[in-house]
Amino acid sequence: MARVELVMPKMGESIMEATILKWRKKPGDRVELDEPVLDIATDKVDSEVPSPVAGVLVEILFPENETVAINKAIAIIETEAGSAQPAASPAIAQPASVTTASAPSAQPVSEQRSMSSESSRFYSPLVRTIAKEENISNTELEAIIGSGMEGRVTKKDVLEYVTNRSKQPAVTAPAPVQQPVEQRPAVSVSGNVEIVEMDRMRKLIADHMVMSKHTSPHVTSFVEVDMTNVVLWRNRIKDSFKKQYGENITFTPIFIEAVARAIRDFPMINSSVDGTRILVKKDINIGMAAAMPSGNLIVPVIKNADYLNLAGLAKSVNDLATRARASQLKPDEISGGTFTLTNVGTFGNLMGTPIINQPQVAIMAMGAIKKKPAVLETEQGDVIAIRHMMFLSMSYDHRIVDGSLGGSFIRRVADYLEAFDTNRAI
Repeated sequence: MARVELVMPKMGESIMEATILKWRKKPGDRVELDEPVLDIATDKVDSEVPSPVAGVLVEILFPENETVAINKAIAIIETEAGSAQPAASPAIAQPASVTTASAPSAQPVSEQRSMSSESSRFYSPLVRTIAKEENISNTELEAIIGSGMEGRVTKKDVLEYVTNRSKQPAVTAPAPVQQPVEQRPAVSVSGNVEIVEMDRMRKLIADHMVMSKHTSPHVTSFVEVDMTNVVLWRNRIKDSFKKQYGENITFTPIFIEAVARAIRDFPMINSSVDGTRILVKKDINIGMAAAMPSGNLIVPVIKNADYLNLAGLAKSVNDLATRARASQLKPDEISGGTFTLTNVGTFGNLMGTPIINQPQVAIMAMGAIKKKPAVLETEQGDVIAIRHMMFLSMSYDHRIVDGSLGGSFIRRVADYLEAFDTNRAI
């Protein structure tokens, strides 16, 4: 018999650790090649970890809710001696590698569970290492607000603290002041109230939305767009498009194309704020909000959207949306966005006032496309005709995007949509 270590996989370039959410197998259970063994979560996405071999799970090295560094052994699988080297599983961005071991080592467990002797707060080995290298005391570490699961301090949190600390002049810490305990009114719950605990993703979304409102002064602008040319073109080519490319053509890739073109015209929209600096991004990475079966939202990102034609955009949109609904997105596919789109029209809404997806500075919402009478200017005079109309709305960070830039940008997107060529070839 051979013993194989199942290790914590690398989930993306910036991901150095993950939390074990649930073990699907218990010691003694049979596992097949590529069969999910456990569910893990990073600060960005949840994922399954498949077995790299077929065999029997003989030992679990870390319990649920434990945070483990990448490439650490998390379980031992016993296989038939002389079995072939397992192939990499496509379910993880960089699948678990395996090594043969005579017996599992208890050392990773003790390393991973290191705690401060002065506090019961958990810090990962990576955070501990950074704190030591940057001479961050336990007191300072305790004061850092964590953005990870259940307030856990992540690598990003401690690096941001180091950056901000270096910008501040040294001052003598004042004597601690006893803060009054916040008094919240008691909530009376009757028998007709169902109490639903937020799941992990909903907690992250809630924190992110509150943080965004605290960070950015939001302003929202609106325009009404005549989508008739787009609707007529799509109705005419959708069958042939499906036959030629094997993909359905929705309105989303058309919106993304128009937004990418407008960003090239107004590059300041494609930026973020770092203190008093404005970081203008050269890459145009468009995020699209997608609803999951649980009701939560996730934002997969189409990288370098301005380099893709409509066929490429349609394929990317369909693929990301399908895998978002199946919770199969990789961490790198929901990071790096520079501008976000959300389609409130999917729910029959005319318009919305979306909250900015930090650290971006703008987010656009597309409303439902409705037939309505509109005034058209012709050579023979004004006429009233039935047109396909839609409201676009855009919320933007008024620290760096004023009304002129925000209004001009959303108007430019509308102009590109209204000028869509109905004779455009697929």
